[in-house]
Amino acid sequence: MSELVNKRTAGIDFRWHLLTTVSALALVTSVNMHDAMAADEDSDRPTVWIELGGQLEHAGGQGDPFSPGFLAANPNSVVLHPVSPIQAQNPPPLEFGEGGKISFQPESSNWVFSVSARIGRSSNFKHVDHQTNRTHVTPPYNITTIENFANTQVHRRESHAILDFAVGKDVGLGLFGRDSSSILNLGVRFAQFAAKETFDVRARPDLHFKYLSALPGVPIPLFHTYHATGNASRSFHGVGPSLSWNGSAPLIGNSQNGEIKFDWGANAGVLFGRQKARAQHQESAHYQNLKYLFHHTYHTVYVHPPASRTAARSVTVPNVGGFAGISIQRAAAKISFGYRADFFFGAIDGGIDARKSETLGFYGPFASVSVGLGG
Repeated sequence: MSELVNKRTAGIDFRWHLLTTVSALALVTSVNMHDAMAADEDSDRPTVWIELGGQLEHAGGQGDPFSPGFLAANPNSVVLHPVSPIQAQNPPPLEFGEGGKISFQPESSNWVFSVSARIGRSSNFKHVDHQTNRTHVTPPYNITTIENFANTQVHRRESHAILDFAVGKDVGLGLFGRDSSSILNLGVRFAQFAAKETFDVRARPDLHFKYLSALPGVPIPLFHTYHATGNASRSFHGVGPSLSWNGSAPLIGNSQNGEIKFDWGANAGVLFGRQKARAQHQESAHYQNLKYLFHHTYHTVYVHPPASRTAARSVTVPNVGGFAGISIQRAAAKISFGYRADFFFGAIDGGIDARKSETLGFYGPFASVSVGLGG
């Protein structure tokens, strides 16, 4: 009896050992196959990405406009509307910027090394000419003359460059899906900005006529003429540490057959640099009335002496920004669209006669094309 029990126990032990051995082999095989597939997927991943793109961006915080004193004295003159000399100095609503980025991620590594640059340059000339005409009926003649006018010319030039060197690590690989990423970067940012403006306005906003009994039928013009000029240049150069977070999560499809992803990012940093500003302006006014009509063509009311200001100082500029967009990727090619913004707080001295700290900002839609190499 005991021999039968021993045989039965031995059979059970044999089947148990066999089951355990088969299970262990299956587990090892599964792990090895998973590692092999992961290695294959990692080997298919490009090690270098090259990105080129452009952005339509609005540049805010470029300084105060010149505001001649005669504008406040003639607020209702038709030649100062609908575009006043102050409005003529507004920067263009959108500028075109360019950018590029190269990133390198070694095989079997979560570390990413990147360098990127964004640059922009614009030159804008605006000429605003308003005038009114008047017909004088003096039999047997009808004479049409220019009555009031305002002629404004503004030339603006702006350039900027933002350069980043960063080292990052994917701290959430697969957190938002199989092909997702969440990269935390630490790096150095360099930024520079420069703008120049020249301004010139000539105006006669208040011409009116009087008729004298001594000169019947002859209109006598009474008016002021004004001339104002100005020029300004502003700049900032700075460098400092930066921290950024870039993420990407798949929405539809897969990377081999075509995939749509949602991309986002945020950055913050502090730049230490130099801020410079120079502004100069001058105004003059002349007046013709009955008192001076027969003595001088014009009577000088005032000539404002040139006023100028030059300033340079070291500043600490906080910087924050971010972007959000959609990318379409297939294998080692990707197209991205989105909206991006970057703000540099207190980077610009935008004042004319006194210092005025202003925030410089670049924001607008962007598009880029990326190609992966290696892997």
